[in-house]
Amino acid sequence: MKKSILPKAVLCLTTALLFGTTQPADACTRVVYKGTNQTVITARSMDWKDEIDANLWIFPRGMDRSGNVGKSSIKWNSKYGSVITSAWDIATTDGINEKGLVANVLWLVESEYPKFDPKASKQGLTISAWAQYVLDNYASVKEAVQDLEKESFVIVSDFIPGTDKFTTLHLSISDASGDNAIFEYIGGKLKIHHDPSYTVMTNSPVFDEQLAISKYWKSIPGTIMLPGTNRAADRFARAAYYINAIPQTADTQTSVASVFSVIRNCSVPLGISSETEPNISSTRWRSVADHKNLVYYFETVKTPNTFWVDLKKIDFGKKNGVKRLSVSKNETYSGETSAQFADAKPFTFIGL
Repeated sequence: MKKSILPKAVLCLTTALLFGTTQPADACTRVVYKGTNQTVITARSMDWKDEIDANLWIFPRGMDRSGNVGKSSIKWNSKYGSVITSAWDIATTDGINEKGLVANVLWLVESEYPKFDPKASKQGLTISAWAQYVLDNYASVKEAVQDLEKESFVIVSDFIPGTDKFTTLHLSISDASGDNAIFEYIGGKLKIHHDPSYTVMTNSPVFDEQLAISKYWKSIPGTIMLPGTNRAADRFARAAYYINAIPQTADTQTSVASVFSVIRNCSVPLGISSETEPNISSTRWRSVADHKNLVYYFETVKTPNTFWVDLKKIDFGKKNGVKRLSVSKNETYSGETSAQFADAKPFTFIGL
């Protein structure tokens, strides 16, 4: 990445959100609930050492997109509309598209991406648009896996401007059928974990090791003992136990409330962080996506209300344009908010 000549505020948001602070500080949790009658709900917490200016966006179909890594950027036109959460309006952190596909990115310090050569024939995609690319192009996990495993483009990451810290993320996706996949770059190679049973993920360690953690804790009844710290491995164990312990129901009100209770249980209290354990950071906001009913719920820790967006109330036609709902100033909303989004210019994904 070229040396930054951005103003201080933009540099701060770049380093604080997408690439981490002086140490990795993202400690998120993601969990998928499966109830009866095709009820599937995905929740995630966003944990970060510093404040994150999150905003919600409505992106229509038919948007021309760029991988934003120079002349070798991949280009595409969005097939599907989506509702997403941005961070500092430079990256898509998670969201749901009109087909019920959900994408979430979490920090993974062990990530190592392929080398990108801007002069080579293989195209590149900035890591800040990774989740958005998936939401724009695919209707199901299976479709995404079959295409992305071809590795027709390179995920492009780089150092934080002016530092020696590198951007390291992994991606999880889930769909209305209950299918799941996790994408990680380990040792410069893409590793895809694809199975409907992969319903829990934290920021670290690599997913193979998270599966080993899950196997260990399955032998210990959760009603007798569960690890209670904010460490990633402990959050994983709690999420894996509670998401299966809560009622398996088709009642939307009960299932959404139950899933919120699980992701809150895996959250970190506001004001807590650890200099010696950078993967422990305060939860800033939480999202819950109902795949079946196409509803996206959202709450920040500094506002008293949970609100939601019903995608069925949105016309994702290109003529309706891009819309934005600000939550970066701790605005308080109540109930269904699709009508409160305002027309806006789309943000630019930070890249090279």
